[in-house]
Parts: sequence; structure tokens; C-alpha cells
Amino acid sequence: QVQLVESGGGLVQPGGSLRLSCAASGSIFSLNFMGWYRQAPGKQRELVATETLGDMTNYADSVKGRFTISRGNAKNTVYLQMNSLKPEDTAVYLCNLRQTSGVYWGQGTQVTVSS
Repeated sequence: QVQLVESGGGLVQPGGSLRLSCAASGSIFSLNFMGWYRQAPGKQRELVATETLGDMTNYADSVKGRFTISRGNAKNTVYLQMNSLKPEDTAVYLCNLRQTSGVYWGQGTQVTVSS
């Protein structure tokens, strides 16, 4: 089993920044990919940023140039640096880990962008 715990969400004014963290534990394989998704009230879950093969990253068009996904030194942690936040970024942000044993999700952390 794999457990994912997100942190770092909160209330921020438009134009502000937040850094989300996700720590993975349990049966983590050496080859895995981590990513961030979000879900706003009444909307479907959508991709925000994710790792792909070849150490590449994939971002939603709406966050390109503003958000950055990165791994921690311990390799079982992934971060999402969010800059220039907009009200439309308000959502629950969920961490995701993919490996050959399956796809795993955290419980999510709330991000609210409002003045």
C-alpha cells in the first residue's frame, strides 16, 4: 500500500504564492511518477502538473508559467510551487503517485484564492 499526505494549502490573495507538499510512504517502487490534480466544486478533477517518462513534466495550459512541479531530495516527496495565483485556481489539490502496482491518491489540500 501507498499513502500520500498533502500539505501547504490555505487562503491566499490573488497574485500570491503557495507551495504544496506531498509525502509518499509505504510500498513505493523505484520507478514511479508523481503529480498534482485539482477539483473545484461542481467540476471534474483535472490535471495540474505531472511527471512523465524521461524526467519530463506536463502542465495544464492554465498553469503553465505559473506553477512548477519538483521532487524533493528524498525522492518520496513532490512539491507544487504556485505563483501568480488566480481566483480560478481555487480547488482541492490532490497528489497522485503512479507505479506498476497501481495509482494512488492523497486526501487533498484546499487552496482558496480570494481577496
